[in-house]
Amino acid sequence: MDKPRHFTRREFLQTSALGITAGVLGLSFTDSSSDKPYFSLKPIGRTFSLENYYIWCNSPIWGEDGKVHLFYSRWRKEKGMGGWLNGSEICRAEADSPYGEFKHKQVILAPRGGEFWDATTCHNPLITKVEDEYYLFYMGNQNGKTNTKRIGLATSKSLDGDWVRPENPLLLPGKKGSWDDHCTTNPAFIKGNDGKFWLFYKSWNTEEYENQKGPVRGNRKYGLAKADHPSGPYEKIKENPVIDFSLLPGNAQLEDAFIWKQNGKFHIVARDMGFFNHEYGLHLTSRDGLNWSKPEIAYLNMKSYIKEPAAPNHLKRFGRLERPMILMDKDGKTPKFLFGATQGGKFETSTSFVFEITNTGI
Repeated sequence: MDKPRHFTRREFLQTSALGITAGVLGLSFTDSSSDKPYFSLKPIGRTFSLENYYIWCNSPIWGEDGKVHLFYSRWRKEKGMGGWLNGSEICRAEADSPYGEFKHKQVILAPRGGEFWDATTCHNPLITKVEDEYYLFYMGNQNGKTNTKRIGLATSKSLDGDWVRPENPLLLPGKKGSWDDHCTTNPAFIKGNDGKFWLFYKSWNTEEYENQKGPVRGNRKYGLAKADHPSGPYEKIKENPVIDFSLLPGNAQLEDAFIWKQNGKFHIVARDMGFFNHEYGLHLTSRDGLNWSKPEIAYLNMKSYIKEPAAPNHLKRFGRLERPMILMDKDGKTPKFLFGATQGGKFETSTSFVFEITNTGI
């Protein structure tokens, strides 16, 4: 596979113009029928499901006990798929290996109610360890709606220990009228090549979100904030947004970004929202965290890997893997397993799904 070439904002404009021309002519410059995905994947399966719950946001980490600890979000089945906005909680599960069945162990963070910033939901867990501390980035909201989504951070000395809950969010939206004035959500975290700690976040503009027509309103972009310590304070960089598809046709965008570093490059895997389609994953690379390559396909839709019965009518997003996250090999250098969330399973809700990564396009 050809290595992805990094492209500038000007090239995004040129790509947009090509896309608009293609649309007028009835062509598709993003036709992916002959493209090979970046990840070669072997399905392990739906290794975690819970009766009466939707499971989402599967963030894995190796424990000191040699087990895989899975920080995940869940909400009651009766709330439906939209329950993540007004009733999600973050929990921990364990398995002896990534190939094994996970078992629920404990609730880590639950909505606090009242006037707290995470009063109505706790979602989007991202677990990581820096030195001897565990950091659990997550999203909370205050009113059960998107406009109060804020990224926060809880910390602990152990994966099963007491977690220190923040009184305030870690990262706030931008000023009214800015590209990120609606919320901060979908945290992605890594130590940068400048010695600072980088927090990537998703957001969009409120006016666009409220006034646009179509199945997906607003355009989700990614910004970057930096800090001298994992717990902050974080300062947004002036180059934001660093990933922006808004000049492309069809309101193309992305979400659910996960970042890692390998062979001197930063890599992101994310869910496609219109660059190719709404069922694939995207893969992008960067040398500096600011200028990102043109997206390539990271992984395909679920039916390309497994065969399952047709989903019931209430599962409108059946057949795609969302919230992709990577579990590195124990050496910390090689992507070894792809975790995600997907609708379906024996309880007709959503479950975790795990793939073994057998090869990459590097």
